[in-house]
Amino acid sequence: MPRRAGASTRSTARLSEEGIVAAAVELADRDGLDGLSMRRLAQHLGVDAMSIYYHLRDKDALLAAMADAVVREIAVEETEGPWTERLRALIMRARGTMLRHPWAVRVLEGRGAPTPAVLRHIDRVLGIMRAGGCSLDLAHHAIHLFGSRLLGFSQDLFDDTLDPSAPPPPAAWAETLPHVAELAAAATTHDGPLSGCDDEFEFAFALDLLLEGLERRRSADVGGDG
Repeated sequence: MPRRAGASTRSTARLSEEGIVAAAVELADRDGLDGLSMRRLAQHLGVDAMSIYYHLRDKDALLAAMADAVVREIAVEETEGPWTERLRALIMRARGTMLRHPWAVRVLEGRGAPTPAVLRHIDRVLGIMRAGGCSLDLAHHAIHLFGSRLLGFSQDLFDDTLDPSAPPPPAAWAETLPHVAELAAAATTHDGPLSGCDDEFEFAFALDLLLEGLERRRSADVGGDG
């Protein structure tokens, strides 16, 4: 069947690296990474798969470009106030971006080197810290301390999402693992303070603790210099 002229014109106009990456992000947002392939992307664009390889050598290059595009979405806003508040706002904007593109976390975690957009984001983080009076040494340690939180996500040890159908902790835990049993019992109480973890709250809680600790260290460093 001949391709419709309108579809052909549209696909030709979009067939650039930027257009290919935008279409791939759209597919991944809709179907997840497992639903993304070069063949499906080509079908989505209405072109032959080899046309994509002209712009991006392989799927790894495509994924890197997709991750870079997502990080570029993190809004840059010039805000006033203490450096801790400015950095917190930037990181929470990064988190909002990752929540819009949850597949991007998996791609960023699997990369051995930062993409250009990630480096620019880190440069903004360092700029906020340095402008706030942090020493280069403290800023360096902070980058390691924050880790992936700088990009709005963190890796928990396990999935602690509350499952109402899950069985209660084994009775033997009360003797062999008393503290784990206490926490597990509280987490399964629907009306208790631990009735399921709120990822947004936990992320912000950890971020605030880190920023408060860094500010105390910065103040101590300044006081020591004096």
